[in-house]
Amino acid sequence: MAVKLVFIDLDGTFVDSQKRVCKRNVRALERAAELGVQFVPCTGRNSSGIPAQIASAPSVRYAVCCNGGSVVDLRSGRTLHAEAVETGQVARLYEAVRDLRCTFDVFIGNKVYLERSRWEIMREAAGGDEVMERFLSTLRTPWDGSMDELLRMGPVTKLTMLHPDKATERAVRAAVDGVEGLAWTYSLPVNTEVQRAGVNKGSALRWLCGHLGVDVADAVAFGDGDNDVEMLRAAGDGVAMGNAADDVKACADHVTATCDEAGVAAYLEPLFAAL
Repeated sequence: MAVKLVFIDLDGTFVDSQKRVCKRNVRALERAAELGVQFVPCTGRNSSGIPAQIASAPSVRYAVCCNGGSVVDLRSGRTLHAEAVETGQVARLYEAVRDLRCTFDVFIGNKVYLERSRWEIMREAAGGDEVMERFLSTLRTPWDGSMDELLRMGPVTKLTMLHPDKATERAVRAAVDGVEGLAWTYSLPVNTEVQRAGVNKGSALRWLCGHLGVDVADAVAFGDGDNDVEMLRAAGDGVAMGNAADDVKACADHVTATCDEAGVAAYLEPLFAAL
């Protein structure tokens, strides 16, 4: 295939289990720049959560953020495309889960807001994993105001709820199912990620390919989680990581090595050699 765009999930895919980018993957970014191939981070994070090592690479210009809720030009900081959750939907979901032991993370602009009163739930969801706790807390901004005040700050591109136990997980997902027009996925065993129905990494991949005039057949996508499935299906070549769950692998065209084995670079190196 003629590789023109490479869509990369971050956590568990391009970033290893310790939240680092290995040297072999960095070399893949550098080689892509030499070949005129663009890498596109395709993540549940917002644009400010993309590691500078990736965002500043010459082969990286665009990013799919918030699980497809926005497409951003990283060089200009401009949002090219957005699929916001309606304020009324956010408010209805908040009322349905406000008494549950879960977080309610609101993605607005380049920030993720979490009520300070729920900060300890985030730590509990990390399960004592210091790397995970640092990762979760670094990406969030404590919020001391009301939810109404927060929702007046701008459009919401994504919601995330962290839930330390399975009973709360079931209640959270039932609450999402009870709000018309919303859909959920997950990227961690302890989270539920919410957006408008039909908005996902796959829909954003197709949008960006159209915007850039690239055939989706010339796009390769890498992922490991449930929130990557639509992206793997949409790309001309969907590649699951070796550490992906079996149901994610079943949706992929190919399977590569794990994130700790630089599976992205291992798969791309022979493709790049043929260009």
